Amino acid sequence: MSQNPSRAEVLALMQSWVESESLRRHMYAVEAAMRAYARKYGEDEELWGATGLIHDFDYERHPDEHPRPGAEVLRQAGYPDELVHAVLAHGYPARTDVPPQTLLDRALRACDEITGLISATALVRPSRALHDLEAKSVMKKFKDRAFAAGVDREEVSEAAREFGVELKDHVQFVIEAMREVAPELGL
Repeated sequence: MSQNPSRAEVLALMQSWVESESLRRHMYAVEAAMRAYARKYGEDEELWGATGLIHDFDYERHPDEHPRPGAEVLRQAGYPDELVHAVLAHGYPARTDVPPQTLLDRALRACDEITGLISATALVRPSRALHDLEAKSVMKKFKDRAFAAGVDREEVSEAAREFGVELKDHVQFVIEAMREVAPELGL
């Protein structure tokens, strides 16, 4: 596969590996954010979307080794090198020794964790939806370390900084991207 995989191919691979609906929804959210950033920066939307959609596909089978086994599966299947590198780099530094080098790498790291905090914030609102969620509400929850405690605030801040975006602006951008796929996210 020397060219970008189709969304259908990526989706089929992801669905064959991922049983958890919440993990699938996370990957749809990251895909939406990555596609939106690709449009904003004039990058390859299909490549960026595929990267977001597949980045955590090995997590259920290999939680302690993720993302290394998945990256090897992708490499052997002929996925583009830049996609495989981004998957590895999104685990830096806790899970891999592959630092983010490209805009694609930095975008994936910046979009990964923040989608979880955005989803969690939406779910505790009376509407349980994204349509009325604003960055201000997410930033308030960001300061409450007991809320969505699994979201590493330092990693979120560092990833946004490395990507070159202000955190509050980034949060609003990702919320708007996620709104495009809100039904798939259950939000």
